Amino acid sequence: MTADPSVPSGSALSGPPDRRPLPDRQIALIDLLDRLLTGGAVITGDITLSIADIDLVRISLRSLITSINAEIPSPWPRGGPLSVQPPGDRPPPP
Repeated sequence: MTADPSVPSGSALSGPPDRRPLPDRQIALIDLLDRLLTGGAVITGDITLSIADIDLVRISLRSLITSINAEIPSPWPRGGPLSVQPPGDRPPPP
């Protein structure tokens, strides 16, 4: 068996198929989401709206994506701030 001359020895492409960089292999969306939720991800970004080099609006975005389980419980009681509650269980408005 001869080595592929286009792949340098010791490069990431010469490793096992499950260790190759993502652009060189196909991955199912469900597998990608599973990896993302298992390890978690932080997404940040800034948006600035400006006219004539004058900043009018600046928005900073920060998001943490992770799974909730018994070891890492939800920080909100009863499922979270966006959970749907039956009308009888809602607290009265202030």
